[in-house]
Amino acid sequence: MSGMDEARKQAATARRVVVKVGSAVLTSSNGLEETRVDRLAKDAAGLIREGRQVLIVSSGAVSAGAGRLGMRGHPHRIIEKQAAAAVGQSLLVQAWESGFARFGLRTAQVLLDADDLTDRKRYLNARHTLITLLEWGVIPIINENDTVMTDELQLGDNDHLAVLIATMIGADLLVLLSEVDALYDRDPRTYPQARRIPWVRSVDAQVQAMAAGAPSAGGSGGMQSKLRAAAKALDAGLPLWLAHGGRDQILSDILLGSDLGTLFAGRTPRRNLRKAWLAQLPRSFGELIIDAGAVHALQEEGRSLLAVGVRGVRGEFGVGSPVRCTSTSGRGVGIGLVNYASADLLRIAGHRSHEIEALLGFSHADEVIHRDNFALLEEVELLSWEKDARYGKNGN
Repeated sequence: MSGMDEARKQAATARRVVVKVGSAVLTSSNGLEETRVDRLAKDAAGLIREGRQVLIVSSGAVSAGAGRLGMRGHPHRIIEKQAAAAVGQSLLVQAWESGFARFGLRTAQVLLDADDLTDRKRYLNARHTLITLLEWGVIPIINENDTVMTDELQLGDNDHLAVLIATMIGADLLVLLSEVDALYDRDPRTYPQARRIPWVRSVDAQVQAMAAGAPSAGGSGGMQSKLRAAAKALDAGLPLWLAHGGRDQILSDILLGSDLGTLFAGRTPRRNLRKAWLAQLPRSFGELIIDAGAVHALQEEGRSLLAVGVRGVRGEFGVGSPVRCTSTSGRGVGIGLVNYASADLLRIAGHRSHEIEALLGFSHADEVIHRDNFALLEEVELLSWEKDARYGKNGN
């Protein structure tokens, strides 16, 4: 059996499956197409009858609302997107509820934003809720909370959200259903002879060069977004299957291990849930500049970050906040939860652990970031992470 066949067979054994459905799959220029929702609900119901658990990350609220309001084209101003999403989200979740009700299945709406997935307690609450719903036999219908999103709270797109959800609940497989049927070596819209790539083990520079084209008119993703999601999934040891959402029985065919779409599956061991959460946080609240010794300790020795290795502090944040660590040359190293607030870190930076209590009048811990609360980021993830980094409202 070839490596690709083995990867497909392994993915086909998935018991817990997250399915992300793109806006272009569910909507048209007229708004939400309920027959498309019904078709996918029927397909997903078949998986559930087989004993699998299914979560749906569904785009389409903005497009559905725009269609109901008779708007021309897709809204671009954030306030218009918020208003359209407020109209469209109820239409979207009702369509999914009706689609699954035909098979005696119930759904639940779950709306999330970046803060829900950045704050550890809120993250765990969301995880517990989703797992409880699955145990009850309820299908979570998940979307970004577009109605209240801001630049600081925006996750970016539902491809990213789907990876976060899949790693959050320990999914066995993530399926991205899009208007494109696979990754090709060239843009098939321009080059009819373009070759489908059936299996990708690593999102390297060569694979990234294959992505081309702009996002669809009704969506926020595009192939670059799909590859970023695939890179994060591979880093977490999660297989991701990209396929065309307009194909009949697409989910059933995928779970049969059919030769369609593109399967992203490598040999990376599954990260534990805490490490996966740290590595894929949607945003951070600040940044620590650390010296070469600290970089070596974190990257090569798996040790904790001490105050003596901190050379600079950027942003304003409190105890327990997720903070990026960057070398003095500007290269990202990782992200972790700090034991000290930014104001206190400014005072103890460069000092040894035994000096902390004398400097602050108290000592939370010897470490600025304990190794159990720190995750290194792979190169491909760092590139997008550094580009899209957001501190808090008071950050630099």
